[in-house]
Amino acid sequence: MTVEPGVRWFKSIRSTGAKECVEIAFLSSGVGVRDSKNPTGPALIFPPADWDRFTTALAAGHFDN
Repeated sequence: MTVEPGVRWFKSIRSTGAKECVEIAFLSSGVGVRDSKNPTGPALIFPPADWDRFTTALAAGHFDN
């Protein structure tokens, strides 16, 4: 899927600047996620409801090791 032009991509404020970062952008169709090392590469687009479920699960610690 193509990401609309002119969107603002950003990293988490908790990002350490290491090479394993992703960036997100809030789009009219949902949330885009891309590799910060490859900003012209492909992006994943998640519908708003899926992104909400993902961030809720993160906050609840479901992905903690």
